[in-house]
Amino acid sequence: MDKEQIRALFDKYCRKLRITPQWDVKLELVEDPDWPKTGDFRIDCEDRKAILMLNARNPKQDSMEEVIVHELMHIKLYPLDQMTESMILSTFPEGSPAQDFAYRQFFVTLEQTVEELAKCFLLEFGEDRELSYGRCRMKKSFNDLYDGLKNLE
Repeated sequence: MDKEQIRALFDKYCRKLRITPQWDVKLELVEDPDWPKTGDFRIDCEDRKAILMLNARNPKQDSMEEVIVHELMHIKLYPLDQMTESMILSTFPEGSPAQDFAYRQFFVTLEQTVEELAKCFLLEFGEDRELSYGRCRMKKSFNDLYDGLKNLE
């Protein structure tokens, strides 16, 4: 997918997700070959500005459309994200196992929720309705996960 197609998808989904005109969002294509992520964002919630960064060199996902929608869903959920993070920080002692557990669970659940919302949205509005399995290719196989475990018998 070329840069113009990526920018067109970015503009389309900013409108369709009703992010613009309420937010000022800029797309930045990252050309650094060492950047490990496929997508990320920087956000200023108070000023309603965000920069969506996409890996233009070596994305780990097959579908940039899916990555764009996923990252824009993070912007939609950002106020809830910040409220939950503040609640974790104010509830549990800093560095405690309870705080670490709450953080891990929150971020795993946040990513799963964002990804599920992105998939649902793409099934309805996506140009490419095939899901990306790029991240699966980097994971261990089922057999590899259990290789070397002690036999319980």
